Amino acid sequence: MLIKITNKIKIEIGAKPLLIAEISANHGGNKKKFLKHILEAHKAGADMIKIQTYEADDITIKKYSDKVKIKKGIWKNKSPWQIYKKAQTPYSWHNDAFKLAKRINAVLFSTPFSLRSVDFLEKFKVPIYKIASLEITDLNLIKYIASKKKPIILSTGLASYQDIKTAIDLIKKYHNKIIILHCVSGYPTPLTEINLLRIELIKEKFNTKFVGLSDHTVSSEASLGSIFYGSCLIEKHFTLNKKSLDGKFSLLPNEFKILSKKVHQYHKMIGEKKFYLKKSEKVNLNQRRSIFSTKDIDKGEKFTSLNVANFRPSIGVNSNLIFKVLGSKAKKKIKAFSSIKKKMF
Repeated sequence: MLIKITNKIKIEIGAKPLLIAEISANHGGNKKKFLKHILEAHKAGADMIKIQTYEADDITIKKYSDKVKIKKGIWKNKSPWQIYKKAQTPYSWHNDAFKLAKRINAVLFSTPFSLRSVDFLEKFKVPIYKIASLEITDLNLIKYIASKKKPIILSTGLASYQDIKTAIDLIKKYHNKIIILHCVSGYPTPLTEINLLRIELIKEKFNTKFVGLSDHTVSSEASLGSIFYGSCLIEKHFTLNKKSLDGKFSLLPNEFKILSKKVHQYHKMIGEKKFYLKKSEKVNLNQRRSIFSTKDIDKGEKFTSLNVANFRPSIGVNSNLIFKVLGSKAKKKIKAFSSIKKKMF
C-alpha cells in the first residue's frame, strides 16, 4: 500500500514515516529568510518542505477581522488580518522558491487558502496539496483541490468526526489519495493534550492506514511517539529563529536534523508482530535453566523435588520438562549436581 508523491517520494505503509518541514510564517515577511528556510530545511533532512500560499485577503476581510482580536496565546491582542499580513507568503516569492527547490532537489509543496492560490500553484506542478485544519469545512476549496486529482494531506485540528467524513467523502468523488493528519490546533499544544491515540481512532473510523501527525508541541517527543501508533507522515514546523511568528512550536535546524535521525531510529524499534529470537539475544540461550541433580540418585530411584531442581546454565534437559522428569525413574546412577540428560530417565 502506497501513495506516490514523486518518483522518489512515496508514502508507504510499513516504511519510515515521511518528515515534512513546515515553513509557515517563520520567514517573518522577509523573502531572503523565506528562501533560506527552504534551503536549511532540506539540509536538515526534511523529506518534503511545505509552504503556505496566500495573501491576507485570501483568508479574511480586514474591516471584520480587525474587530476580532485574539485573546490568548502567542498572538494575543492581534487581529487575524494583522497576523496574516505578516505571515503571508506573497505570490511573487513562489517562482524563486520553486526554482531553489528544483536546484537543490527538494520536494516543495503548499497549502492553498483560496481557489486563486490553487490555480497559481498548478503552474508549478506541485505534486501534492495540503488542506489546513481551519479549512476542513470550506467544501468549495476542498472540492476544487480534489478536482486536480493529486494526493491530499487533510489536517483535522478542531474537526469533528462528521467534519472529517464530509471532507473525505467529497475528495473521494475525485480520488482516494488521502493522508489524514491527526492535529491539535493549539499553538503551542501541551504534551498532555496531544492525544496520540486519536491516530488509531482515525484509522478505525475511516478504514485507512494513511494517517500521520501535524505536531504543534514545543518539542519532538510527540512526533517520535506517533511512530509507535503507525504514523506514516510527520509534519513539524521549522524555523531559523525561535522568535519568529511560529517559533515557539518550531524546531531549529539542528533540532530538526536530530528529529530526522531519530525518526529512522524509532521506526527501526517497531519490529514485527511475531515471536522470534533477535540476533543480540541468541547468545544468551545457554543462560536459561536446565535440570540438575541435587543429591546422589540410585538407578531405579524416582526423581523428586528433593533430588532434582532447575539451575543455570542450559546444558541438559530444559527446565520446562521438570514435570515430566518428576516421578520418572533414573535409568542409571547419577552423582549429585550432575546435568540431567534425556537418556537418564
